[in-house]
Amino acid sequence: MKGDFSVKKYFVIILFFFACSAFMSAQTQKLGYVDSQVILSQFPDAIKAQGDLEALSSSWSAHLDSIRADYQQALADYQKKANTMPEKEKQTAQQKLVSQENEVVSYNRVKFAQGTGEIYKKQDEIFGPVKSKIYKAIKEVAQKEDVKFVFDKAGDAVLLYADAASDLTYKVLDYLKTSGK
Repeated sequence: MKGDFSVKKYFVIILFFFACSAFMSAQTQKLGYVDSQVILSQFPDAIKAQGDLEALSSSWSAHLDSIRADYQQALADYQKKANTMPEKEKQTAQQKLVSQENEVVSYNRVKFAQGTGEIYKKQDEIFGPVKSKIYKAIKEVAQKEDVKFVFDKAGDAVLLYADAASDLTYKVLDYLKTSGK
């Protein structure tokens, strides 16, 4: 019975030691956060990428507006003249209008369709290298600061409270500026 007690005693001590170790390691895990909106608005590579994407989008939008205006003008002309046109000329004009309308719809779909349009592919292409640099900087700063988890304050992750001392945003920006990009 005495031997049974000392085994239990050692078991409890070992269990207590493991519990304390787990508790202590949980206490030393550091968390941090960044505000990706701040990084994207101040990191020169991100600003340039956004400008490039906006220029491309504006160019495509201008072309879309142009072909849409051409179609609307042709439709208005047709509606004015339709009553006086011979049947064969009407059919030719209608076919041309259908073709112009299809061109407008097709161009809009190819360039701007949600998720599949060229603008989304270009966004990934243009911002891909920028995101890689930012993620690398976040990883480097987190490792340097011994932070185990980093949240994005601007993202979908809910951050109900954050001590400003845990904010890595400006350290990441500094790293991006000094790392030679």
